[in-house]
Amino acid sequence: MNQTPKELGYYFPAEFAPQAATWLSWPHKEASWPGKINTIYPFYSQFVKELTNGQKVCINVNNEAMKNFAVGHLQNAEVDLSKVEFFFHPTNDAWCRDHGPAFLINPNATENKKVIVDWDYNAWGNKYPPFDLDDVIPTLIGKEYNIPVYYPGIVMEGGSVEFNGKGTILTSTACLLNPNRNPHLNQKQIEKYLCDYYGAEQILWVNDGIVGDDTDGHIDDTVRFTNEDTVLTVVEENKQDENYQLLQDNLQQLQQMRLLNGKQLNIVELPMPDAVVYDDQRLPASYANFYIANHAVIVPIFNCAKDDTALQIIQSCFPERKVVGIDSTEIIWGLGSFHCMSQQEPE
Repeated sequence: MNQTPKELGYYFPAEFAPQAATWLSWPHKEASWPGKINTIYPFYSQFVKELTNGQKVCINVNNEAMKNFAVGHLQNAEVDLSKVEFFFHPTNDAWCRDHGPAFLINPNATENKKVIVDWDYNAWGNKYPPFDLDDVIPTLIGKEYNIPVYYPGIVMEGGSVEFNGKGTILTSTACLLNPNRNPHLNQKQIEKYLCDYYGAEQILWVNDGIVGDDTDGHIDDTVRFTNEDTVLTVVEENKQDENYQLLQDNLQQLQQMRLLNGKQLNIVELPMPDAVVYDDQRLPASYANFYIANHAVIVPIFNCAKDDTALQIIQSCFPERKVVGIDSTEIIWGLGSFHCMSQQEPE
């Protein structure tokens, strides 16, 4: 019987741990940004530029033409291309958090201090076929690096799980227990997969995600670890807003949680931006969809009066890092932002 990554001593580090690189998949699917994909590239390139200030950026592209197109946009943004590496790994879409590689580490391993877990991927419950190219991205990267790849054989998305690096995973029942993911598994069985293949000891559950989130409630729009025992969680101040009650319910659940050492979570509340609506559709705008890089925390902002408050709160949680807001009002039309588009590779 093959051993699981956990049995071999591997675990998925927290995002705030040191990173070797950030993985991205260059956006090219016009249906993800209907009528306005070209408007996102300046902001996406700004994101890449900020990442390169502290680490390498690895970008999946379909072919030479897409690479050249990407280079043009990155040059316009004055990105240091010596920090960017392109890989000819064709994708269906840009959401690398969900289809990208889950890197686990074991600092004590004699060889292969890093391995990859390749979860099944079905585009959030088969909502946006085809997704066959995205589904194999982790395996292609494993081959590129010549490191072992593990196959749990169940659907899992990187945006649905949040890690403190000390054995705890936060997730939501709305997503992971949705019948469009793994209908044959119950909560306990899913917890066992998460522990075995992410090297965790404990799964903590909130109920819901925010309105407009087509992933059925990814945790990376609502609750994020900033250190091993502190979380930022979004709250809605307007009681008339449809996010108000579900975020209050999540907050109450977080207040009841205990970590492995018995401690309560330190909970820092983060406001929600004003509703972002385009084409009569409420978009899943959230300041919690930030990316923690080595030197900075890159935060989606929305031309909203609460932007500055949100940036200050996030800065208070990351005193060692620079907090950078990048306008995400165009990008969010694709129903995700910087965290959804990126996947970290640990050192």
